[in-house]
Amino acid sequence: MTFKTRAIILRTIKYGETSLVVTAFTELFGTQTYMVNGVRTAKQNGGKAAQLQPGAILALDVYHQPLKNMQRIREQNWGYLYGHIFSHVVKNSIAMFMLELMAHTIRQPEPHADLYAFCEESLVSLDKAETGVAANFALFFCLHLAHFFGHRIYEGGAPNGNGQTMYLDLADGCFTPDRPEHPHYLEPEAAAITADLLRVMQPSELLQIPLNRQMRHYLLQKYLEFYALHIPEFGQMKSLNVLKEVLA
Repeated sequence: MTFKTRAIILRTIKYGETSLVVTAFTELFGTQTYMVNGVRTAKQNGGKAAQLQPGAILALDVYHQPLKNMQRIREQNWGYLYGHIFSHVVKNSIAMFMLELMAHTIRQPEPHADLYAFCEESLVSLDKAETGVAANFALFFCLHLAHFFGHRIYEGGAPNGNGQTMYLDLADGCFTPDRPEHPHYLEPEAAAITADLLRVMQPSELLQIPLNRQMRHYLLQKYLEFYALHIPEFGQMKSLNVLKEVLA
């Protein structure tokens, strides 16, 4: 039986001479793995294979059998055609970071329409974003993605610019006036910036939060520390160092 679903390609591995093993986050079935045969031939080069590169947003017609670990794609078409992500170095590096974070956190073959919508909308927003917005986009995505896994940072007690000195306890996911006794926390300056980022509802608002390179790198590292504290077997993010270099 075939089903129509939208999908975000998370990673692609070459298999044999002409095939690909593709991992995708789908709207209907969560994370799925697909075997795609004959897509790396000279005839197909630049066509179907290009649609299966990481980050691609596709409209798929798939064969789906719940008891199988490997599914198949009957037909694929662009769900959204990027204007910049595949060609713009900074946006591509941010997108690769976002995809790796998704791969580390969205592992189950279960539908989650709201989560899928957030991820697709985030990639489209990044593609359309101004340079100033793109620079802080990875921070925005890290903070808001966590909401879907029940590990959000609660804004209650967050500093609001009135001179409050608050720390952010990453283990408990909350702001506190007292320095935590463990090492997993943000100092008041970084905590205040995080509070501002949590209040951002639309990516365009990121222009109002100017950050220097050092603070941006520090926050990325600490937000991934937050994920490692709350997501079992989170692992290392290989794309982080590349992103730091690009955002230097």
